[in-house]
Amino acid sequence: MLDLRPDVPEPLEGFTADVSDRPSVEAIAAVGERFGHIDIVINNAGIGAAGTVADNGDDGWARVFDINVTGMARVSAWLRNSPAAAIVNTSSIAAQSGLPLRALYSASKGAVLSLTRAMATDHVPEGIRVNCVCPGTAATPWVERLLAAAEDLTAQLAALNARQAIGRLVTAEEVAHAICYLASPLSGSTTGSALDVDGGATHLRVRPLAG
Repeated sequence: MLDLRPDVPEPLEGFTADVSDRPSVEAIAAVGERFGHIDIVINNAGIGAAGTVADNGDDGWARVFDINVTGMARVSAWLRNSPAAAIVNTSSIAAQSGLPLRALYSASKGAVLSLTRAMATDHVPEGIRVNCVCPGTAATPWVERLLAAAEDLTAQLAALNARQAIGRLVTAEEVAHAICYLASPLSGSTTGSALDVDGGATHLRVRPLAG
């Protein structure tokens, strides 16, 4: 679900759309009509899935891809009339690293990474920049629900913290700052790139300090 806060005060204006429903996404067109163009799109809507390839049925695979991947295409299609726009997609560490019991989720986020580069290639002549962020495990309500379901919450949290070289979960604010950079003129020469916000999990292998 894309919610641009319909209840916000002036001079802001809000529109709501469900990224899994193409007619609903026509609300995005209303934004362009209201303001003449769209400058920035953050494709952040997404859902998770746990398990191996055998643990999710066809309906589950279809739903995750419909929201996590096709939803981005539905929304981004409206940018063709907004030259010099910036699109930032939310991928994941799961697109680049094999995580246990995340087959479906990883496949969808790998598709987001590939889609980002394909979109960047297609739309660079129009002046539209397309990049993505690849967060590590972040302190979000979804991760909190996973922890709550763990048999040993303390041990599971310690394992998640240890997976990232900085020794802690990524914060939502840190991911937001990276998105703001990619959406801003400060990154005017950056397109088709993936910015890791993962605490070093993807590329660093830090030895634990000796006790």
